[in-house]
Amino acid sequence: MRKYFGTDGIRRIANLELTPDLVFRVAKAGAHVLTKHSNHVPTILIGRDTRISGTLIESAMTAGFLSYGANVKLLGVMPTPAVAYLTKKLKADASVVISASHNTFEFNGIKYFSNQGMKIPDEIEEEIEEIIDSEKLSTLMAVGDKIGISEDSSKYVVEYIQFFKDIFGDELRNCPLKVAIDTANGATSQVAEMVFTELGVDFEIINHHPNGVNINEKCGSTCLETISEYVKKNGFDLGIAYDGDGDRCLAVDENGETIDGDIIMAILAEHLKEQNQLKQNTLVVTVMSNLGLKKYGEANNIDLVSTKVGDRYVLEKMLKNGYNLGGEQSGHVILLDYNPTGDGMLTSLMLIRAILQKKKKASEMRKIVKIYPQVLVNSKVSSDKKYDYETDVEIKQKMAELEKEFSGNGRVLIRPSGTEPKIRIMIEGENQEYITQKAQELADLIEKKLK
Repeated sequence: MRKYFGTDGIRRIANLELTPDLVFRVAKAGAHVLTKHSNHVPTILIGRDTRISGTLIESAMTAGFLSYGANVKLLGVMPTPAVAYLTKKLKADASVVISASHNTFEFNGIKYFSNQGMKIPDEIEEEIEEIIDSEKLSTLMAVGDKIGISEDSSKYVVEYIQFFKDIFGDELRNCPLKVAIDTANGATSQVAEMVFTELGVDFEIINHHPNGVNINEKCGSTCLETISEYVKKNGFDLGIAYDGDGDRCLAVDENGETIDGDIIMAILAEHLKEQNQLKQNTLVVTVMSNLGLKKYGEANNIDLVSTKVGDRYVLEKMLKNGYNLGGEQSGHVILLDYNPTGDGMLTSLMLIRAILQKKKKASEMRKIVKIYPQVLVNSKVSSDKKYDYETDVEIKQKMAELEKEFSGNGRVLIRPSGTEPKIRIMIEGENQEYITQKAQELADLIEKKLK
């Protein structure tokens, strides 16, 4: 059981759990593990979102890196995908994003990226953890002229803007779509406006005035009602919503109806396939993707490959097998030909491109996938019994009975929580009331058997 890192870096309440002391130690340990094979003075980038605790965490992180002897480029407020892109572009040795993504403002987090702009794998995080609380940490200290230096590098935002100009050129300029954008008062608050302006898209932007505590507050991808109402009220053709750190994108059509990550991936898969650009004719998804996406793939001769939950596992599968499109229902979409991490703005612009080329309304594009109702229920269990459902005869029998009832038009998924003494039950099917009842029955059984 890992002590600090979860499924997406370290994420805790800032200054209470994610203390400056812990951040300092995480920085020194991370700098050592990620740059120990360097034969030069390492350079590490730091980007952050708009949380009030951002500069506090940034200061402690910087101190840790400098005390190790690494030089630091401070990018300031910058979307996660921008940091990933700039890591490779600037040939940095590693980078860090200080963000708690879609969480409320009191949380903050630390995500490490390798010199290739990719989230580091589990085994590297585990190596960092071993050092954080070890005696070795005190030996990782630069003195004299070996101490690192930091510099303001916010100017590099222009490189990220150029990244989009290189991809899209003038093809979106004066496009007939009128687009509304919700930046969640987060890391894309300023850069999204710059990018869409440079590309010549007809847009309006909301929730782009961060004050340190309003990130994700009733806005962005975690609260689609806001962009939905804005689109319907003001007659937009498409609404785009990013999360706090800008690596996710969800959308709504002109009627305010949700276009989730599964639908976005289907639209992009079809678009790339028509351009002969969908490598190996394959889309990589997680086990949480809707059954409707699987059926879409079967009907359209697009192979779906599934991984466990987490965009890092999607990326691992893509890199291993040479795929170029994958992602999650939550809106993390990886377009590997361009950036090795989820990029909300890139995803939204690709979606706009696909809609324009099809010459259809967003509502028509949305119907590409029939989304099956999903129910998620948690069962509280003993921590040491979280995996016993795999061998419990009664639980396995109940699951098999449900799968048989669905006859391919539904499914049951059970997975242990990575952070809590809980088992998560997800059931999909055609009847919301029925699957809700069955999910609760299964949850009750699991709780009874595994307490």
